[in-house]
Amino acid sequence: MKFSFDRDALLKEISIAQEIIATKNNISILSNVLLSADNGSLTIRATDIKVNFETRIPVDVQEGGSTTVFCDKFMSIISSLPPGEIEFEQNDVKIFIRPATKKARFQLKSISSDKYPEFTVPENLSFFEVPVKDFKEMINQTVFSVSDDETRYFMNGVYMEKVDEKLQLVATDGRRLAFISKEFGIAIPDFRGVIIPPKILSLINRRAHDEGPLAIAVGEKNVFFRFANYEFSSVLIEGQFPNYSRVIPESQEHSFEVDTKDMVEALKRVALLVEQKSRRIYMTVGPGSLTISSQETEIGTAREEIPCRYDGEEITIALNYLYMEEPLKVIGSERVCFEFTEPMKAVTLKAEPAKDFFHIIMPMQME
Repeated sequence: MKFSFDRDALLKEISIAQEIIATKNNISILSNVLLSADNGSLTIRATDIKVNFETRIPVDVQEGGSTTVFCDKFMSIISSLPPGEIEFEQNDVKIFIRPATKKARFQLKSISSDKYPEFTVPENLSFFEVPVKDFKEMINQTVFSVSDDETRYFMNGVYMEKVDEKLQLVATDGRRLAFISKEFGIAIPDFRGVIIPPKILSLINRRAHDEGPLAIAVGEKNVFFRFANYEFSSVLIEGQFPNYSRVIPESQEHSFEVDTKDMVEALKRVALLVEQKSRRIYMTVGPGSLTISSQETEIGTAREEIPCRYDGEEITIALNYLYMEEPLKVIGSERVCFEFTEPMKAVTLKAEPAKDFFHIIMPMQME
């Protein structure tokens, strides 16, 4: 096996492979990337058993073949070299890497590609296409609300379902919920609601450009994504996602509206003196103003008042500041609306004017 490649072109793809590979232990085949050279192209594969990645790039193939190489060191070697052409050659279990512009040579050991795990292929599945930009927005609005409590594994991913002709993503950790629903004007094939691990969604979010389509197919145990020259797949999380509609208030009695930037900056300042275990802050809203304050501790306390649009009676609600900070970072509107009924019932956080998503936050006990 022998081929020449452009350093920058391969480095881009190998860095994605390294993101997926779960271990840097060079004994395991799972720490290796699979390289297959044939007909002027190089196929690159990486897996952590749950998430699979495949792409192809054009290379100058002098001799076809396939092998696997320790990804972490392979990437480090390529990164250390200047831009330009690099030669890759395999001889038995040894791999030689030689840059065209330097008198340098690196040798790595390989593991036979025969031992590399087989990838699940999307047989008899219907793909549907949505704009990458829109799906990335759906990920951005939900993925941070995924639970990291492994005893509640069915909440360790983002729930995706088709409702009428809309695609919906929902995430919850039991104390907050993120919801987004988009209609793409296409016929989406029927599929049962599935729980997608955040790892593959975060990879798509980081690696997919905003232009172009994203093709999605949902299988019995796997989900598949294709965009540009990339193919990703992931094992789905088994289990029953909670009946999230029960926690979404049908209506709220009161609401107030504030400038998003004012809110984010005030939260950031008050959070400096928040007790970090509970992360509790107090929102006291009255006609024309919102006061954000921290609980008094041995260190001290913080308080900031910002203007708001509200004409009801004064009320105080205790919330985890992180549960407000994260949606506010991605809400994408100049103003934001908080809806509520009473201090210990769910608070709804929406863009103003309203968009196709919202966030639900459960209040904390007043102390």
